[in-house]
Amino acid sequence: MNTNTSTERIMVFGDSLSWGYEPGSKHQRFASDVRWPGKLQQLLGSDYEIIEENLNSRGIDNGDPRSGKEGRRALDYIEACLDSHDPLDRVIVLLGTNELKHEMGMTADAVGESMERLLNIILTRPSQFRGTTPKATLISPPIIDEYTEYCQTGNKYLGATEKSKRLIEVYENLAKKLEIKYVALNSIGVGVDGIHIDADEHTKVAKLVYQSLKTA
Repeated sequence: MNTNTSTERIMVFGDSLSWGYEPGSKHQRFASDVRWPGKLQQLLGSDYEIIEENLNSRGIDNGDPRSGKEGRRALDYIEACLDSHDPLDRVIVLLGTNELKHEMGMTADAVGESMERLLNIILTRPSQFRGTTPKATLISPPIIDEYTEYCQTGNKYLGATEKSKRLIEVYENLAKKLEIKYVALNSIGVGVDGIHIDADEHTKVAKLVYQSLKTA
């Protein structure tokens, strides 16, 4: 916890990509100084406080029916989450990968509609005591490699490669519409499972987000 009361408070709200899931592992997590939010904290320094609010299997408008995966629907949680970490200067959102699972039956455009609902809540939720609302940064996930063994098991991510490419454009257009910052992770390589990113890629993500935050 940063005890400097004048810091800019930035919450990262995401799924396993930001939680730091190690590609191909059995729920192993990268250390905080390896995960991209931690790397971002290092780059920004003590005038900023990065708050990590990331959860495996989190969706935007979809939950996860599996036992032990309760509370994964972002739209059910976001208001309480914003209030819990109040005051917030900015919320960085990296979600959408779990929506692209074949079983969800969603198009990239439908994912964009869900994301717009989530962002509108974030942008209009006032601080309980400061009278301000947070700014937002939208991040599009890395392009999924649906041809890995993990993704092909049970056709889990059938068709997700093209959908994730389309999501880049959808999110970019949404960010322009809402006049918020946007970062595309299409240059970020996925790991052995085709979904999650290795330690070196976490560093690259942090640098991309840092550059966005430092650009007017």
